[in-house]
Amino acid sequence: MDGTTPTGTPHDATAAPADDSATEPAAPSPAPAPSWAAPDASGRHGEVALRIRGLRKRFGDKEAVKDIDLDVPAGSFFGLVGPNGAGKTTTLSMATALLRPDQGVVTIHEVDVWKDTLEAKRLIGVLADGVKLFDRLTGLQLVTYYGLLCGLERPVVVERTNDLLALLGLDPADRTLVVDYSAGMTKKIALACALVRAPRLLVLDEPFESVDPVSAANIRDILTGFVASGGTVIVSSHSMDLVERMCDRVAVIADGRVLASGTLEEVRAGSSLEERFVELVGGRTHQEGPAWLRIS
Repeated sequence: MDGTTPTGTPHDATAAPADDSATEPAAPSPAPAPSWAAPDASGRHGEVALRIRGLRKRFGDKEAVKDIDLDVPAGSFFGLVGPNGAGKTTTLSMATALLRPDQGVVTIHEVDVWKDTLEAKRLIGVLADGVKLFDRLTGLQLVTYYGLLCGLERPVVVERTNDLLALLGLDPADRTLVVDYSAGMTKKIALACALVRAPRLLVLDEPFESVDPVSAANIRDILTGFVASGGTVIVSSHSMDLVERMCDRVAVIADGRVLASGTLEEVRAGSSLEERFVELVGGRTHQEGPAWLRIS
């Protein structure tokens, strides 16, 4: 790709943004991920993409993460599920060098995240929950800027940015400021930023939140193709059905601890993932509700 639109007009990150606010563009038909997005899968048999040992984090009097151990095999589609406040986001933040742990070791493809942070970051793409984007840039400018920050050559960044915007259905809004994007579009542009460096490991915190069903299906296709080509995906989600349909391995976290981890079949133990989750986490009560809520 040479960085031009189909009409030959230059398609670069310096173009002036449109004045009007963006509306959600129609999601494209599912398309295969570009060839550059396929990570190097050589020697991945038996390899661990992410290893966590003895991870702890305290905020004041609250211990949010309590001595977590976790292995994510290379080439897996790994789901991380848990109730609100379980420690999922804190764990993923420490695993991706966004938050320093009080104790513990994290390695990504055998690279220690806190001893060799720059090298570890070269291996990962992260969609973090609640992280502020540079929303006064256009979508095109934002992904281009992120690719350049990753150390990629400008021609490579231009090609990958255009590929990703088309793949995620954002090319009609590429010259619109990110501040004017809908919540779903903002989530997709953040995913494009995570993908542009062609990482070996993708860590995605609630990637489908606020995303419309058609776009969510296309994102699942992209992520499934990424795993099939040799990459590893870790996704946290509150949707048991989504995790059950996408993931081949899963871990259940509650109260800062891993309650179960393994293949989807091992964790489900003959039940649905939702039933097993409720059994492990507890807290469900069978109540009819107050009398005034009953119609008759």
